[in-house]
Amino acid sequence: MAELKLKNLQKTYEDGPTVIHGINLDIRDGEFMVFVGPSGCGKTTTLRMIAGLEDISGGELSIGRQVVNDVPAAKRGVAMVFQSYALYPHMTVRENMGFGLKLAKKPKAEIEAAVNRAAEVLQITHLLDRKPKALSGGQRQRVAIGRAIVRKPDVFLFDEPLSNLDASLRVQMRIELAKLHKELATTMIYVTHDQVEAMTLGDRIAVFNGGHIEQVGTPLELYESPANLFVAGFLGSPKMNFLPAKVLGGKLQLADKAVLDIRVDRPDGENVTIGVRPEHLRIAASGVSAVVDIVEHLGDTQIAYVHVQGVKEALALKLASGGQTPANGSTIQLAIDTQHCHVFGADGRALALRSREAVAA
Repeated sequence: MAELKLKNLQKTYEDGPTVIHGINLDIRDGEFMVFVGPSGCGKTTTLRMIAGLEDISGGELSIGRQVVNDVPAAKRGVAMVFQSYALYPHMTVRENMGFGLKLAKKPKAEIEAAVNRAAEVLQITHLLDRKPKALSGGQRQRVAIGRAIVRKPDVFLFDEPLSNLDASLRVQMRIELAKLHKELATTMIYVTHDQVEAMTLGDRIAVFNGGHIEQVGTPLELYESPANLFVAGFLGSPKMNFLPAKVLGGKLQLADKAVLDIRVDRPDGENVTIGVRPEHLRIAASGVSAVVDIVEHLGDTQIAYVHVQGVKEALALKLASGGQTPANGSTIQLAIDTQHCHVFGADGRALALRSREAVAA
């Protein structure tokens, strides 16, 4: 096992752009760290620098207290599982999993023991004599993970390993990966653009955007206390709703002139953005007027998408299944739970609130 330290880590391609802009991050020994963000945000590039597959342009990378900027990938004590399974089609599962150890000229008995142990952990012992073409997508990904396990690395690196699987298999494999981390107790770094995977797997999450890390924290910390508009809008399904507002006497006024008792120390007339999660909106007898666009029925939950005056994007609110279902095109009144609202300044950063009293609009 090993801790990792990224100090002002940078990546600039020759005659090209800078894609990683001085990242600082400490990853604890035995931690499951998730890198999440949209495509092109720099999360995979950072993972590849840790793996030694990309040169580091600036800063310092340490693994287990050793600076590894110039250490070859094979000597860093890391093992990487890619989005593509990359299994040898002519080899059996047993041969695929042990191939790296065979190249390292390990004794046959040691290879066999390592492969059997990994297969047992991944519950694929019955597949050891099959070839990849006889495996399902989930089974192939387990073999790819097993190939990494037999190396007994200090750090596991996962680059969107579940993106090629269907929805049900992704859920199953998320559970298996969580169990695997608990059993191996090894440092793991996992890259994904799927915020559900990030929230369910990570001990902590690093949210990437444009080659920067926007915020690092536990899933609950990021969900309940986002540092800025980007983090607030990226984590959550459906995402957080945003309503433009102006400061009026320390409170906040919406476009339809409704005033919310959310108190901020900002000058009157300043433009801000109120953030509220779908579960903190409800249909009420009075409140903010909204027109229903469409209602999605998801079994135990219904998601209503509505339009509110002065708000460009539709707002989402969660409705309990079996409860009141508004008709498409109807006008409803929304009550906003001001105790759970967030406020962001013109620069997108979260503002400190003086009061979270729930007062009707």
